[in-house]
Amino acid sequence: MAPMKVGFYGHVRQYHNLKNEIDAAIQEVLESGSYVTGPKVKQFEAELAAYCGTKEAVGVNSGTDALWLVFMALGIGPGDEVITTSNTFFATAEAIWIAGATAVFVDCDPKTCNIDVNLIEAAITPKTKAIVPVHLYGQPADMRAVAAIAKKHNLLVIEDNAQALGARGADFALGELSDAMCTSFIIQKNLGCFGDGGAVVTNRPEVAEKIRKLRNHGSPKRSHHSMGYNSRLDELHAAVLSVKLKELDKWNDLRRSHAEHYTAGLKGTSLKLPTTTPGYRHIFHLYIVETDGRDDLQAYLGAQGIRALTHYPIAIHQQEGFPWGKEARISGSLKHSERSAARVLSLPMFPELTKEEVQAVIDATVAWDRANAGKFKAAS
Repeated sequence: MAPMKVGFYGHVRQYHNLKNEIDAAIQEVLESGSYVTGPKVKQFEAELAAYCGTKEAVGVNSGTDALWLVFMALGIGPGDEVITTSNTFFATAEAIWIAGATAVFVDCDPKTCNIDVNLIEAAITPKTKAIVPVHLYGQPADMRAVAAIAKKHNLLVIEDNAQALGARGADFALGELSDAMCTSFIIQKNLGCFGDGGAVVTNRPEVAEKIRKLRNHGSPKRSHHSMGYNSRLDELHAAVLSVKLKELDKWNDLRRSHAEHYTAGLKGTSLKLPTTTPGYRHIFHLYIVETDGRDDLQAYLGAQGIRALTHYPIAIHQQEGFPWGKEARISGSLKHSERSAARVLSLPMFPELTKEEVQAVIDATVAWDRANAGKFKAAS
């Protein structure tokens, strides 16, 4: 029997499951004649703020723009330092550099891969202006600890939540303990549109108002401008996102169910499996395993018709040419970030996966592990 092919993304399946609703929403926008910053954007912003439990939400062109527009709105720029981690998507640091600030990298917690809160204070200098925790792979960072450090040192906190919309901590909601939270709606996210999109949610109305101006050429109303940019969420994307937002919790529950299946089936292998901080709601944007045989496992799965990808195999500070003439500083050792980057592999993870597909991935991974017993170091 031929092996079962398993893709990495379920975009088309998701579209077909909601085809009638999505097509109707798109048709409504097309017939309206209002395609930029119209009623669908305002509707989605209100829905997103309600979902996140925040006062404001502002739609922008991308998650990257969301980050640097927040930095601009909060007055972060040249001469300021922003603390974050290096084992994240490049845009986290890129946005700091776009704003003109210095990126300061601290190591990650080897268990969660999120920022190691015990290392943050050692990285603080008189130039430090903000901390940017990343809720990596769908699991919240320790926002209670981050917020306490920020309060002690009078720092801003901006959450990079491109991967964990719908997750929460044991006693906090994402967006609750920061000055602003940024998210991305590119199609592969847990909540994705049909292109680029992003948003900022915040409990600070003055920050939201600044971002609304910045995203639209500095314009608070027609023909009135100050310095700004062009970074607006499209009406079509907003309409699609409104349809999908209603499904997000259900989809996240399916991801969590798939993760439980993976973890149970891969227990006892040499792979390092993801862990969930007790009491947290991890929504598994990605299901990450780690092994010294990462490249070998990825090739083996590919030969079985299973697509597995790497996120993020080169830490930011290890990218060629780093820091490209930009201001950057490394605080302490980044050994855990470097080790994780060299070992991470993402198994297929999307709500529309079938139980049979998940089991096929498990069976192939276990077969590889058994065939390579003793060749690679066990999980640690």
